[in-house]
Amino acid sequence: MSITLKFLGGAGTVTGSSHMVRAGGSEVLLDAGLFQGRRDEFYRQNSTFSFNPHTVDALVLSHAHIDHCGNIPSLIKRGLRCKIYTTSATKDIARLMLEDSGKIQEEDTKYVNKINRRLGLPARGALYTKKEAAKATRAFRSISYGQRFCVAKNVFATLLDAGHILGSSIIILDIKEGKRDIKIGYAVDLGRKGLPLLNDPVAPKGLDYLILESTYGGREHAPIEEAKNKLRDAICRAVERKGKILIPSFTLERTQEVIYFLNELLEEKLIPSIPIYVDSPLATDLTKLFELHVDFLDPETRQDIRGGRSPFGLLNLRFIRGQEDSKALNADRRPMIIIAGSGMCESGRILHHLSNNIEDSRTMILVVGYMARDTLGKRIVERMRRVRIFGVEYELNAEVVVITSFSGHADKNELLDFVSGCLPLKQIFLVHGDLEQSQALADALSSSGLQAHIPAKGEEAVLL
Repeated sequence: MSITLKFLGGAGTVTGSSHMVRAGGSEVLLDAGLFQGRRDEFYRQNSTFSFNPHTVDALVLSHAHIDHCGNIPSLIKRGLRCKIYTTSATKDIARLMLEDSGKIQEEDTKYVNKINRRLGLPARGALYTKKEAAKATRAFRSISYGQRFCVAKNVFATLLDAGHILGSSIIILDIKEGKRDIKIGYAVDLGRKGLPLLNDPVAPKGLDYLILESTYGGREHAPIEEAKNKLRDAICRAVERKGKILIPSFTLERTQEVIYFLNELLEEKLIPSIPIYVDSPLATDLTKLFELHVDFLDPETRQDIRGGRSPFGLLNLRFIRGQEDSKALNADRRPMIIIAGSGMCESGRILHHLSNNIEDSRTMILVVGYMARDTLGKRIVERMRRVRIFGVEYELNAEVVVITSFSGHADKNELLDFVSGCLPLKQIFLVHGDLEQSQALADALSSSGLQAHIPAKGEEAVLL
């Protein structure tokens, strides 16, 4: 019986994670993420599969970020009928994330078809709708950390805490091959030690093979405490000049992390007590799940929430749902903090706040996350003189502050430290990273005497 590992997505890039393990006639899929890119490429890559979804025996989901779970409804539409195993927190978060993804695709399809009608082009359908996304989560089965379970014939799985986002997992596959046991670890994505809210990642012992992310394989993060200090300094500076602070933020984890630090800064009286708004219905619902799934949080946060001292219960914090309430913030000239999606400024309510405030030199745009190439967020980070929002050009007069130490991904040293806890290893496969980052990590691993390979999308490896 041969065991093969095929890299379906998230190889040579940081989006669309999905990998297939085949053993003795069984097929186990690790993640099914959406490829995120330009519209035509997005549709083509996410609707084309190099395998038959109907023959998959199990799907094990590491966490609920869209680039890891976002293509599950597409697979179900095309015949996937297996159970999907993940943690209870990931199950609940994925439902919200997938429904939001379906809603966005429906809205985008309406916009595209409006243009296509004008040009005499054929109509396009959404990959999936909000309703189809909601239906997809019926296949999810909740698994606890440390619980060994059978996913297919001769294939067993265990989930360990990845420390990346709420409910995220490192997946361990134990495969029986004759008299041999092959152990494969999947750590994509991997968190950092010492992050607020979450526990540290758990390194599995005695792996034969490891599939590892390399997002920051050649970089080192500043200590997380530095993020808090920079956040304090930036807020005080903007408030002193009576400016608004706009924080484009990912709705899942980064928003909650920023709230956590704001809570600490207010308790320690290190920043002025100004209004704080989370302008995102999705972020509002996700934040509630943090308090519902308190067992997935670190001991300190768990104790605070159970003792009635939730970091999400600030007196001056308000969650905004309605569009009218969101628009009203533009007419309010007081200093305030507005946290809104999307994290890369490509869609969502942050665009409205930017268009209304970006030309005001009192405004501060506080960047707390990764900005990909060719996004509005990246152009803001590069401090381009003029930027286009909703087709209109604006002068970028606002102050731009970038705080990189908020990252929820392990850096080079943290990845190397994690690998050392997984030894012995026959082979490491580096995925989920731009080529230069993957290569930097491969070189560092090689200098330690470890074999690391950077697979291409579609490549298949035979595990000996």
